[in-house]
Amino acid sequence: MRNLPITRRDLLKAGVTSASAMALPTFAAEASAVAPAAPPVVHKVKLSVNGKAHELELDTRTTLLDALREHLHLTGTKKGCDHGQCGACTVIVDGRRINACLTLAVMHDGDRITTIEGLGTPDKLHPMQAAFVKHDGYQCGYCTPGQICSAVAMLDEIKDGIPSLVSADLTARPRLGTEEIRERMSGNICRCGAYSNIVDAITEVAGRSA
Repeated sequence: MRNLPITRRDLLKAGVTSASAMALPTFAAEASAVAPAAPPVVHKVKLSVNGKAHELELDTRTTLLDALREHLHLTGTKKGCDHGQCGACTVIVDGRRINACLTLAVMHDGDRITTIEGLGTPDKLHPMQAAFVKHDGYQCGYCTPGQICSAVAMLDEIKDGIPSLVSADLTARPRLGTEEIRERMSGNICRCGAYSNIVDAITEVAGRSA
C-alpha cells in the first residue's frame, strides 16, 4: 500500500470538517433548550373616540393606529408608511393633530380622540369634508382622511396663535396664506398631487370661520 501524499492544507481542511460535524449536535441541543417567548404584556386602556367611551385590553406595544383600525374597526384612519412620514394616519387627540402610527395606545388613556368618522357623516359632512369634495381635494382618496383631520386641527392652531416655520412674527397671530397653509400641511403627503386643490379647500373653510 502506497503512502498517500497529504499536504498541510488538506490536513487543516479535514480537521475543520471533523470539528464542525462534532459541534452540530451541541448546537441543535442548545437551540432546543431556548426558552419560549414570554407572553405579551397586556394593559387596560380607556379611550374616548368620537364621543364614545371604549375600554380595551391591549398589548402595550399596540400603536394608537392599530388600536383604532384593528380593535375598534375605525378604518377611515389609514396606515400608509407606518413611520410617521406620510400623515395618512393623522387623528386629533385633545384638540391637537398627531400621527397615530408613532404613539402607543396606552399613552392616551382617558384622552379624547377624533378620527375622520367623528368629523362628519355622509348625510352631514363637516365643512372641511364638503370643501374637499367641492374643490376636488382628493384623487385616489387614500390620504384624504389624514389630510382633512390635519387641516381641521391646523386651523385651530392658527386661531390659538401657534406659529410655524414661515410665520413672519413669532409673537403675532399667524396670518393665513398659501405659504402658511403649505408649510403647516407639509407633513401630509398626497401622492396624487392634489395639493393646490387642498389649499383651495382649506382657504375656503378658513374664510368662513375668520
